[in-house]
Parts: sequence; structure tokens; C-alpha cells
Amino acid sequence: MPGPEPLQPSDPAAFGAYRVTGRLGKGGQGVVYLAEDTEGDQVAVKVLNDQWSGDGELRRRFAKEVRAAQKVASFCTAAILDAQLDEDPPYVVSEFVQGKDLQDTVAKGAPLRGSKLQRLAVSTATALVAIHRAGIVHRDFKPGNVLLGQDGPRVIDFGIARMDDGTATMTNSIVGTPSYMAPEQIEGRGVTDKCDIFAWGCVIAFASTGHAPFGADTVPAVVHRVVSAPPELDGMDEALRPIVESCLDKNPDRRPSAQTLLMRLLGHEGDEGAHSTDDALQR
Repeated sequence: MPGPEPLQPSDPAAFGAYRVTGRLGKGGQGVVYLAEDTEGDQVAVKVLNDQWSGDGELRRRFAKEVRAAQKVASFCTAAILDAQLDEDPPYVVSEFVQGKDLQDTVAKGAPLRGSKLQRLAVSTATALVAIHRAGIVHRDFKPGNVLLGQDGPRVIDFGIARMDDGTATMTNSIVGTPSYMAPEQIEGRGVTDKCDIFAWGCVIAFASTGHAPFGADTVPAVVHRVVSAPPELDGMDEALRPIVESCLDKNPDRRPSAQTLLMRLLGHEGDEGAHSTDDALQR
């Protein structure tokens, strides 16, 4: 995660046993703080804002998704360490991953090549297998939610406190980042795990080429390209390009599952059905 910002006068000094030391970011659901536990280890504490904590239905949804997220294998994600859902406000404590995110790394440096790109592809696909196995759809898989930690890439911010329940349409709101959203997600035709697969294709294309395959200019222009235009994949790693193209199919039924995607990346093309999700995670 990026380095912390200074605390504001209104920020609390602690949440339970966790001493707050800085701010890591602020989003639509609340604030993420850097904190220390009783052993002095750094953790990230996500705290719901007044809108979420004061709405009974949103609070119940948050609790449900946190419980699901706690089941996700943590080797490619930021593990949830603690969840105090009955506190006021509710908060969730997760592992603090030291490192820059993929967005900043590529934007300020250069596209990933060779083994670095391959490791990113396999690690993030493995994370999606684990997330989907827990019954969660990430819904906002993007370069900013991939941290390049010292021990490898980690996928963060999955399935927790998402306002999108699969019914959002262009007439009310878009929940997510348009450059990394699937056509059916933009059009309000439902959010399934295949939306994450489309987003994965966009993220790997960005990592390989340095630009999002459907652009990142105005929202209407990006939305039009996602729904109607082919992806721009010039400069894409040739070994990964066919796999990425299959993930960017406009028809979600023709995209691979996370398990099939992972098996293809591991060189097991054509025998995906012979392996269970547990086999894929072990491999």
C-alpha cells in the first residue's frame, strides 16, 4: 500500500486494541487507517463511514461480505485479521502490505515484461480462484487494487462493502472503474465472476502495454469502447495475448472461469475439467 498520510484532528487515536498512526486512503464506504496491533505489527483498518454504519441494510451486507471474505485463502490477498462488526462504527483489520500498487508502478515506470509479467498473471489469477471459491465477486479488480508486495502481488479490496448488487445501470450509477469493467456490468445486466475475468484481462493488458485496452479518457468514450469496440492490444506480450483476448470476449459465457484461466497460464490447456479448484490452488 502507499505510504500513510498524516492524521487529521478528527481522526480517532485507536480502534479497540489497534493504535492509529496514519491514513492510507478514503473511499465511498469509509477511511482506511494504518495502525499497530498490541505486538507493534502494522495493520490496515477499514472503518465504515456514517452513511454505511447508520444504514441497517448496508451494515448487514457489509457483515455478510466480511464473513465471506474471511474464508478467502490469503496467499495472494491481504488477509483479514480481525472484524469488529458490532462496534460503532464497524471496522475490519487486514494485513498491511508494504509496496506500490500496479497502477503507480506502471504509470511511473515501464510496462512489465518476461517473468515479472508472468508472475503477475499467475498470482492474480490464483487470487481470483480463491476469491471466487469463497463465493465472492471482486467487482472492482483494477491496477490500483493489485499491490506489488515484497513477497509477490496481492489482490486487495475484494467483496467488502460494495454498493453494487448487480442492478446498477447507466440510468443511475456506475459502481467500479469503467476502464476495467465488463460490458454486462456497465449495462446493468448482472455482476458475476465473469466480470472479474474481463477485468483481469484489462489489468494484464495494462501491465504489459502501459495503457488500458479500452482507454482511460472520458467515461462515455470508455463505456462505448468497452461495450462496442475491440480492445487495443498493440505491444501485448505475445505469449499472454491469446489468453487475454479470451478474457475480453464481450460475451461472458465465452470467457474462461478463474480456474480454467489459471490452468491455461500453468500450461494445462485443454485439461481444465480434469482438475478441481483445490488442484488449481495447489498447482
